[in-house]
Amino acid sequence: MSATAAAPSAGVADDERWARAAFTRWSESDDERVRALVRDVGWVVAAELALAGDPLVPEVVRRRADRADVERDLQLADALGARLLCPGDPQWPVLLDDLAQPPVCLWVRGPLDLAEHAGEQPRSVSVVGARASTRYGEQQASDLAAGLAERGFAVVSGAAFGIDGAAHRGALAVGGATVAVLAGGVDRPYPVAHTRLISAIAESGAVLSEVAPGSAPTRPRFLLRNRVIAALGAGTLVVEAGLRSGSLHTAGVASRLNRPVGAVPGPVTSMASAGCHEAVRKGLAQLVTDVDEVAELVGGYGADLAPVKRAPSRPEDALDLLETQILSMVPVRRPADAPSIAVAAGVPLSAVLTGLPRMELLGLVRRSAGRWRRVPPDDDGAGTGS
Repeated sequence: MSATAAAPSAGVADDERWARAAFTRWSESDDERVRALVRDVGWVVAAELALAGDPLVPEVVRRRADRADVERDLQLADALGARLLCPGDPQWPVLLDDLAQPPVCLWVRGPLDLAEHAGEQPRSVSVVGARASTRYGEQQASDLAAGLAERGFAVVSGAAFGIDGAAHRGALAVGGATVAVLAGGVDRPYPVAHTRLISAIAESGAVLSEVAPGSAPTRPRFLLRNRVIAALGAGTLVVEAGLRSGSLHTAGVASRLNRPVGAVPGPVTSMASAGCHEAVRKGLAQLVTDVDEVAELVGGYGADLAPVKRAPSRPEDALDLLETQILSMVPVRRPADAPSIAVAAGVPLSAVLTGLPRMELLGLVRRSAGRWRRVPPDDDGAGTGS
């Protein structure tokens, strides 16, 4: 056994690296029979048993081991400039270790240090949503991803049509970090129409997969891919999702990992956002409306607090209850004297005589010839006099 794919200078031994690479070709990452065997004998011995055709190894794995060329996979990775990351390597994203079945290893294209963003102090957000997205959803995904990338978060997604692609593009547009998790090999861009996008991600970020180069993206692998997307983020953001969206599956994985989930609202009449609304209603996700709220949701405690949203202040806000009652009885068109206002408001005349001058200073009322009228909200204050 040998391991020829580019690898970090420290980490697992070459024999184990080769064995792990082999099992990304020989088995699916959720094969519990393989995991049980590995728990008993380790990766290296499990690989030797598979190559020897031992009945302890599942039949499908034995057949694949008999036909697959692991050295070719490693050489292809080298030719792509890809590297093989294993648990224990310096750049291994330890967020993945929270999964019940973490990836055996990762095939990675691109210079991004995954441990920097998905390590012990994570700074990453998984952004998911509908493939059949709306213009509104794509704009939200792009803007939120760009804002998160500018704040130092790596944007993780699946490079699919719709929300995924918009999120990646948003991060790239501001020179930020982004990670694409593929269901097939890192040498097989999928969808093919996103070949240029995936190549751009690989130039500055990371394109990764838990299956060997050349592997086809299959439906079961997409479902397995979703758990990796969820685990790589310190939190997950669902931008647009229908009621049966796979994005909700990703959000569910994140929730089970005790990671925060945010959902962007859409029009209540939009089926494209119905899944987001349902996730909020059921408590799976927290409603978020801008990048500040997303950063607060997934960022460090006290480090990414969103500013408190407040309505624009008005002069009336400075009034107490009694003054508000007086102001409500000041006419807008025909000025009235203080006694008339006191009677209309049902308050003492002394309160009116004290309150009206204060309201005049606030620009709320205007006095003319000893009578008062209310200043309309759009009045520019011209002609004020006493």
